[in-house]
Amino acid sequence: MTDSKYFTTTKKGEIFELKAELNSDKKEKKKEAVKKVIASMTVGKDVSALFPDVVNCMQTDNLELKKLVYLYLMNYAKSQPDMAIMAVNTFVKDCEDPNPLIRALAVRTMGCIRVDKITEYLCEPLRKCLKDEDPYVRKTAAVCVAKLHDINAQLVEDQGFLDTLKDLISDSNPMVVANAVAALSEIAESHPSSNLLDLNPQSINKLLTALNECTEWGQIFILDCLANYTPKDDREAQSICERVTPRLSHANSAVVLSAVKVLMKFMEMLSKDLDYYGTLLKKLAPPLVTLLSAEPELQYVALRNINLIVQKRPEILKHEMKVFFVKYNDPIYVKLEKLDIMIRLASQANIAQVLAELKEYATEVDVDFVRKAVRAIGRCAIKVEQSAERCVSTLLDLIQTKVNYVVQEAIVVIKDIFRKYPNKYESVIATLCENLDSLDEPEARAAMIWIVGEYAERIDNADELLESFLEGFHDESTQVQLQLLTAIVKLFLKKPTETQELVQQVLSLATQDSDNPDLRDRGYIYWRLLSTDPVAAKEVVLAEKPLISEETDLIEPTLLDELICYIGTLASVYHKPPSAFVEGGRGVVHKSLPPRTASSESAESPETAPAGAPPGEQLDVIPTQGDLLGDLLNLDLGPPVSGPPLATSSVQMGAVDLLGGGLDSLIGAPNFVAPPAAAVPTNLGAPMGSGLSDLFDLTSSVGTLSGSYVAPKAVWLPAMKAKGLEISGTFTRQVGSIAMDLQLTNKALQVMTDFAIQFNRNSFGLAPAAPLQVHAPLSPNQTVEISLPLNTVGSVMKMEPLNNLQVAVKNNIDVFYFSTLYPLHILFVEDGKMDRQMFLATWKDIPNENEAQFQIRDCPLNAEAVSSRLQSSNIFTVAKRNVEGQDMLYQSLKLTNGIWVLAELRIQPGNTSFTLSLKCRAPEVSQHVYQAYETILKN
Repeated sequence: MTDSKYFTTTKKGEIFELKAELNSDKKEKKKEAVKKVIASMTVGKDVSALFPDVVNCMQTDNLELKKLVYLYLMNYAKSQPDMAIMAVNTFVKDCEDPNPLIRALAVRTMGCIRVDKITEYLCEPLRKCLKDEDPYVRKTAAVCVAKLHDINAQLVEDQGFLDTLKDLISDSNPMVVANAVAALSEIAESHPSSNLLDLNPQSINKLLTALNECTEWGQIFILDCLANYTPKDDREAQSICERVTPRLSHANSAVVLSAVKVLMKFMEMLSKDLDYYGTLLKKLAPPLVTLLSAEPELQYVALRNINLIVQKRPEILKHEMKVFFVKYNDPIYVKLEKLDIMIRLASQANIAQVLAELKEYATEVDVDFVRKAVRAIGRCAIKVEQSAERCVSTLLDLIQTKVNYVVQEAIVVIKDIFRKYPNKYESVIATLCENLDSLDEPEARAAMIWIVGEYAERIDNADELLESFLEGFHDESTQVQLQLLTAIVKLFLKKPTETQELVQQVLSLATQDSDNPDLRDRGYIYWRLLSTDPVAAKEVVLAEKPLISEETDLIEPTLLDELICYIGTLASVYHKPPSAFVEGGRGVVHKSLPPRTASSESAESPETAPAGAPPGEQLDVIPTQGDLLGDLLNLDLGPPVSGPPLATSSVQMGAVDLLGGGLDSLIGAPNFVAPPAAAVPTNLGAPMGSGLSDLFDLTSSVGTLSGSYVAPKAVWLPAMKAKGLEISGTFTRQVGSIAMDLQLTNKALQVMTDFAIQFNRNSFGLAPAAPLQVHAPLSPNQTVEISLPLNTVGSVMKMEPLNNLQVAVKNNIDVFYFSTLYPLHILFVEDGKMDRQMFLATWKDIPNENEAQFQIRDCPLNAEAVSSRLQSSNIFTVAKRNVEGQDMLYQSLKLTNGIWVLAELRIQPGNTSFTLSLKCRAPEVSQHVYQAYETILKN
């Protein structure tokens, strides 16, 4: 009879019966009773009352019974910690058992019981098991160290288990080595700063030896560990690659992907001239192709990883286009992914094959897939110039089918083709205009309106076409409204006499009847441009557009390099770094590919010439800088405005030496002048009678400095400690002046007079700039508010913590002392905006070990709001860019003592957690700057 019988009993009084059976003298009866207990526990019944009786059954030689009891213990030890102690002696005894299976079982179970009282008893048995003669016991003990570290990290370090674990990497048994590596990797993940896996050529050799003999999951642990190692030169990299290559033919797809990760990483160090480099490229293709014959879910994971690999090294799979052709029974998610890779691999050599395939897909029944296929034809036209004509005729054939969604997608991609190849295919515009009535999707309508506006001079009835869209202007989506506004203004500039009424109508709709701020602003700007300077309007609106280039959806190079290091993990499926989706306290380490060796640097790297580009011509798609900051110089937030240089702030620089030097030492200039703030034009030279004066009169709003964030007053000195005097206060910074806002309350029974205040020496030289003036005596129960101006020219002494301020207040009764912490943002000066080149040079010049990373959680603001809120507290955005959907703000601030702090703030739209990286020559400031960010953004 099967074990299902244990799950069928639902009698009353069952616990008492089980209790009797558990205490039976017959071994068989005991075992049956424990099985019933485990069955009840499995279906969710509470059998914790039987704890002492089940624990008594531990004293047995029967391995099956022992396993069942241990299973029960693991489940109930947490809820019955005092009872669980009863089992400790048996555990300790079992760890000495002659049977290695029992020894391993005991140590495994003790590791799973997360009860502090038991962990102390676990140390001695665990130490013995780590040095046990049997490898099965050692490998179990290795994993137990990782479990124990999770419960009590300090205990593991104090007991020296980590050193023992490191010794196990040299063990003779491959499974022990694999488990030791797995345990150390797990511990290292939760402590990124600790250098636990200190890999060197000798230990790498031992890992590679173990790699051939351990189980598949053991191989994955070892391969992942190898991927974190940086070889000292290309010869060592090649030697490791040669020994890892056989793993590519493993049956387990996870082993294959881990091996691919190691090879992709170490290939960075190999010269392209080597014969071995070419051999390795050939060896990488077959295993990746084999992964595509697995079940759909595995195919999807493989395809997401292949997508990254193709972006990094398209040459690996350039001859394998056919395996990415879609099968009729592929699920939609696999089809879409294959389509993406087909476009990435498209080149002059295979474009005919690809186009024939895509045209076939466009007649499928799955709407999403058809849309993507039509879009793919357009992307091929943009990517492979020689195929553009064929692609356009294919798209026209598809438009003739009159299938609504096919027509709409085709129009969207033809718009891009016009942008890529101006004055080449405009003859098809007439065909597009015939389908105007069938367009009902915002993107297609917007694309068609753009085409009509852009080529208005070639379309006789352009005004009528645009007027037909204008009739339902308010029902259109924002995207269409904006496009329509621009198109009509373009039309007006091309045919001013015939379209004056039309342009007035659209400007009035956009500015007076619309409640969308983007639309209103654009309408006002056009109105203003047209009414003041039509020539300038022409230059702005009809400016030559830059050619669009293909592969606009390439992953940014630094992110791609990081994702290559995560092949085979969730990051490679999401195409996002772990920091974007891993929550919790574990520090996520940013990985990057090893630097190229000197011999391989001369070789042309694959990312500089995407497939389809002529050799020697670099397409300007995405900067190939290794550092995101490299492109800052091209990211103008606004045109540079020359203005009178601001006088250098008269700040005493005494504290600079204390905290490690301002920027003077960095640029070697004796008199460094702060970068000028953008000057505000005093007059735009335009008549203000157009009803828009309030919108454009910049002088009234720009240039006024709003103050930084002020914390609510807190009690600094309670009345009971100061003989009835209670002092509350806060710090403020307004237009360059720092003040301490105080509230003095007399809770004593006598009048208080003769007030004075003094500060002790502090980190930034804060001192009162005037005496404390309480003009009238302070009567009992009276409160007075005073603003005490401060300066930063006092004596300097480094305090602990850095922002600690010790204050003495005197009155006619006594002298009272208190200390308070001032927020660092009151010291951020108004001329803290660095210019881009200086920012870039400084960022690169500050050593990497000075970089600190912080998480700002629960902040629902978007990038614009963050930038403007920080600017009001003198944290200035130097540049902003969007990378893989993340907004990156590069910011600078300067402290009163001349220290500069540079920041990179990553904001993922929809995610309320931001990542803040700070670089500063005085790293001790970083923690307090981060606190200032938190305070400003959350209040």
